[in-house]
Amino acid sequence: MSDLPEEQLPAAVTNPLRWFPEFWMMGQRRLRSQARLLGLALVVGVVAGVGAIVFFVGMDWVFHETLEAWAGYRPHHPGGEPPLFVAHDEHPLRPWLLAVIPALGGLLSGLLVYTVAPEAEGHGTDAAIAAYHLHHGVIRPRVPIVKIIASAITIGTGGSGGREGPIAQSGAGFGSFVGGLLRLRPADRRVLMAAGMGAGVAAIFRAPLAGALFAAEVLYRSPDFESEVIIPAGLASVTAFCTFAAAFGSQPLFTIPDEIMAALKFGSPIELLPYLALAMWSAVLAMLYTRVFYGTTQAFRSLPIIPHLRPMLGAAVTGLIGVALYYALGHEQRALAVMSSGYGILQDAMVLTGPGEDSMKLALLLLIVAAGKLLTTSLTIGSGGSGGVFGPSMVIGGCGGGALGVVLHRVAPDIVPHPACFVFVGMAGFFSAAAKTPFSTLVFVSEMTGNYNLLLPTLWVCTISFLLADEQSIFSSQVDKRSNSPAHRGDYVRDVLVGMTVGQHLHPRESLPLVAPGDPVAKVLAALDGTRYQLLPVVDRDGNLTGMLPVDELQAAAFSPNALALLVAADLMRTDLVPLRPTDSLDLALEQFVEDDVLALPVVDGGDAKRLLGIVERSDISRAYLRQVHGPAA
Repeated sequence: MSDLPEEQLPAAVTNPLRWFPEFWMMGQRRLRSQARLLGLALVVGVVAGVGAIVFFVGMDWVFHETLEAWAGYRPHHPGGEPPLFVAHDEHPLRPWLLAVIPALGGLLSGLLVYTVAPEAEGHGTDAAIAAYHLHHGVIRPRVPIVKIIASAITIGTGGSGGREGPIAQSGAGFGSFVGGLLRLRPADRRVLMAAGMGAGVAAIFRAPLAGALFAAEVLYRSPDFESEVIIPAGLASVTAFCTFAAAFGSQPLFTIPDEIMAALKFGSPIELLPYLALAMWSAVLAMLYTRVFYGTTQAFRSLPIIPHLRPMLGAAVTGLIGVALYYALGHEQRALAVMSSGYGILQDAMVLTGPGEDSMKLALLLLIVAAGKLLTTSLTIGSGGSGGVFGPSMVIGGCGGGALGVVLHRVAPDIVPHPACFVFVGMAGFFSAAAKTPFSTLVFVSEMTGNYNLLLPTLWVCTISFLLADEQSIFSSQVDKRSNSPAHRGDYVRDVLVGMTVGQHLHPRESLPLVAPGDPVAKVLAALDGTRYQLLPVVDRDGNLTGMLPVDELQAAAFSPNALALLVAADLMRTDLVPLRPTDSLDLALEQFVEDDVLALPVVDGGDAKRLLGIVERSDISRAYLRQVHGPAA
């Protein structure tokens, strides 16, 4: 009960009849300002889910028609993801084709990407992060389409890459497209783009909560979150997951037998000691991964060949490494997990790392696959091939953790009762250190495996590996913290401008050289003498705004005497500028200036006719900011 006297309590507390109206009004206030953005997030989620379906089917079809049909390569699949297409006539594995097919896939991918959309090269999540921080959330519409096709070819033909990159970039691309189509503010377009990124990841990995957290966490190397992204990303992730699940079911990606699942749990605090060793091992592996990845990327960029051919070279070496490991380990087909997605080795490791296995042989296999996957991913993606880095990171971390778990179980079986626990936790710890995303990764692994019994040791390993790893991230476009993001530099300016309105800095229409839509350009040029304004308002006979005429367009027209005699103001004016209202705050005006990239904007009275009141200049906002910060003398 509250200690306040009854007369000081809100009316809604003392009068139950007012509860519902109060709740209704509170919901209206909370949702009214965000209803449009949240509704669009739901739509973006559905499209991201459809994109995930298209990509998954395309990738599986390419794999079926190339590696399976030609090379006879039929790897194990995750338990929750059986192959979509019926196998061709059975024939033995042809290892030599495993070096040829990836090279052909790399060639096709490289030609497509570097000819149509060079932004689609590499791992797409990093490109989406860069668009958020540096480009106001703008991604060219063609990029997601090219990314999906190129990644399906790259991964389907044996290149080592993950699914999150293409589907994150495609979801982000649709969010950006919707934001641009509806002329959303840059801040809202960035949020919608990030929500699409999280939705795509949520769908392809069947991890809706992780997708929402990932969208907010992956933007920064520090523990900063993009808080305004979480709710829209949550809605988008749910609809994306449901869309994908409608086609392929909602079961976790990996399936574990009940008897093994029962053994995968946390027993006592003493078990945190071997998990501490896993955290340190994950941090070391992650630092090695980022250095090899970006070292390889730089090496390929320095090669004296056209970029279109680099993915072919990287994929060819990837195939050669896979074939070499296959023969070196005595025709061990599981070694080929260094190619394509490689999820089958994780499914095997979760089941086969039991105490009764040939432990040291299995540990050696897992360690070799982890090292090989680290190298082949760097070659495939670092050369410009199209794919993601999350899936390979799961294989590297899971196999590396499983190898350590097998060894520790042999040394101290009492505190490491089941090595498969280290496969689960190693997946999360490694990517937390490599991508600087400890909390979303923890949830990812739990949702992908359907196992929540290891949350405590996973949280322990994720946080420690994150703290022990250096600042180098697998996502080079991440920034240190929110205050360093170019997307938020204006926030601090806007804080200073709060409370000031456009009307306080209005240049009234009486002081402006007004232009009619039918005025010949020659007449307007003659009237330019004595004016300093860079955009002239174009108004109709009733004084209503019809557009803004850029002075530089007039000056360009002056150099074409033949066109000059034919053009009128309406031919050159801009009609895409969003007018301001006198009551609009200066921080909103500043954002509109950035969006339209102009030096002046019109101000109207807000009615349907948009009667022109005057203009406001960008320099007025700059002076207002300086006066507010440095005093009237500024």
